[in-house]
Amino acid sequence: MQPDQLRAVAQRWIDEDPDYETQQELKRLLEAEDLSATDLADRFAGTLEFGTAGLRGVLGAGPNRMNRAVVIRATYGLCDALLEDFKDEARTRGVVIGYDGRRMSREFAEDAAGVLAARGVHVHLFTTCSPTPLCAFAAKKLGAVAGIMVTASHNPPEYNGYKVYWANGAQIIPPIDTRIAERIAKAPAAKAIERFDMHDMKEDKLVHEVGVGVERAYLDAVRALAVTEGGTRSLKIVYTPLHGVGNRIVTQAFHESGFSFVQTVPEQANPDGAFPTVAFPNPEEKGAMDLAFALAKKEKADLVLANDPDADRLAVAVPDESSKTGYRQLTGNQVGVLLGHYLLTEGPRDGKRLVIASIVSSPMLGAIAKALGVRYEETLTGFKWIANRAMELEQTEKLRFVFGFEEALGYTIGQLVRDKDGISAAIGFAELTAMLRSKGKSVLDRLEELYREYGLFTSSQVTVTRKGVEGAAELKAMMQRLRDKPVALVGDVKVTAIADFESRTRTVLGNGGPQPISLPKTNMIAFELEGGSRIIARPSGTEPKVKFYFDVREPMTKDESLQDAMKRAGEKTKKLEEAFVKLAG
Repeated sequence: MQPDQLRAVAQRWIDEDPDYETQQELKRLLEAEDLSATDLADRFAGTLEFGTAGLRGVLGAGPNRMNRAVVIRATYGLCDALLEDFKDEARTRGVVIGYDGRRMSREFAEDAAGVLAARGVHVHLFTTCSPTPLCAFAAKKLGAVAGIMVTASHNPPEYNGYKVYWANGAQIIPPIDTRIAERIAKAPAAKAIERFDMHDMKEDKLVHEVGVGVERAYLDAVRALAVTEGGTRSLKIVYTPLHGVGNRIVTQAFHESGFSFVQTVPEQANPDGAFPTVAFPNPEEKGAMDLAFALAKKEKADLVLANDPDADRLAVAVPDESSKTGYRQLTGNQVGVLLGHYLLTEGPRDGKRLVIASIVSSPMLGAIAKALGVRYEETLTGFKWIANRAMELEQTEKLRFVFGFEEALGYTIGQLVRDKDGISAAIGFAELTAMLRSKGKSVLDRLEELYREYGLFTSSQVTVTRKGVEGAAELKAMMQRLRDKPVALVGDVKVTAIADFESRTRTVLGNGGPQPISLPKTNMIAFELEGGSRIIARPSGTEPKVKFYFDVREPMTKDESLQDAMKRAGEKTKKLEEAFVKLAG
């Protein structure tokens, strides 16, 4: 875009922006003699794409940023879709709106409420910042036609986002997201969209506060998920919400579940959108858990738990003398396998049970489920797919959903929340730890027992990145080569089946033609290997890179040490990585 064009579109945005602060932000950028020295071109390079996760982006002025104008237009488009789908019922059942502790979260929530109320739609608004799982729970509990959660989850401080739940309490999936996006594109300029202020909404009784009754119902439901009442509840637990919104409700849930020795990392206890003690508020990032480990070491804690800032993810660390910090942080796959096994073996066994994992998560839960006679399913990446598939199978096949997880620290137990829930997962993992301790075992003991019984499963990733348009074309050609010339061997390991999710077919090599698979179409290929290992090739939808996921299954002999088995699995993984990257070109 030429400088004159850029100045014109920026000025048009200023004229249509209802927010004085972002108006001034753009005016300051337009004062620069050389616009190329600013980020103005990027701000107008496109618009934030509304997809199955709603909106997420860097805060700032312009259509390619998160700001009040973008939120106002998004809510107008969402309202159009709701009124079309639910008619007058949308106005009476209303929309739940929650928000986290990030910068501009409350302002975005009130703007969304104002747009809905001006069109006669009732709003159930949280009065203070709250966890994402509580918003998802409230949408279902209150019978709303939709839920809006203003959050950027575990993204850096400069981000915010806008997440949408549908009437079933789960995140939106196609084609709903596409229809909403089409209506957002047709929405008027933000300044032309009518909004009620909070006083008007309260006067007209169009906004209702989400009261303590909803939180009380959620806490009661978390308590009802308990599968073991015994165990040693005197565990010393260190918890951190990473400057997010989890502390108050998580510590309450612990107390009501009998865990009274819980200490929150004081420097990270309260919501703070600046996230002053961490470079990146994601418990998986290096250094994010340092303060928690230091407190745990001082207090000789038995368990370290962390939520991300909106409390929908859970990280777990357990004592380990061989670690420099004194604690070993478990992977998302290890937590998912441990929780899933616990719920299946200690929980109720009535009905036909179901567990679900995303396809890039460890297949170990599938091996456990098969051995226990439990239905196991895999979905595309993202909890929206797990939740919606669970509800589909509950309805069509009368299965009882027990547990779902994805390797990026996302877990959900039962039907409480139709999304990942780091709060109930934290209580569940504490109960698991207490149960093991009452039997004289540790979490690491149980993990080793599972490896010995079902095989040692290890996971790794290799990312291949290219630059620019040429790089994107090269990666596209790489995926096409993998399709055109099916791989029969990776190193010295035989490929037994290939699943192509773009053509939605799975072919067992040497055993007939392709068979249909039920998962939605996506650009991904899975190679199933002899012995239960697996490789997945999956390009990014937004960046010029391809990720290769390696899940290796290595049987353990009766008397060998876990250390020896881990070494052997690591060597096998490295060989597979090198061989597959070479094959992919």
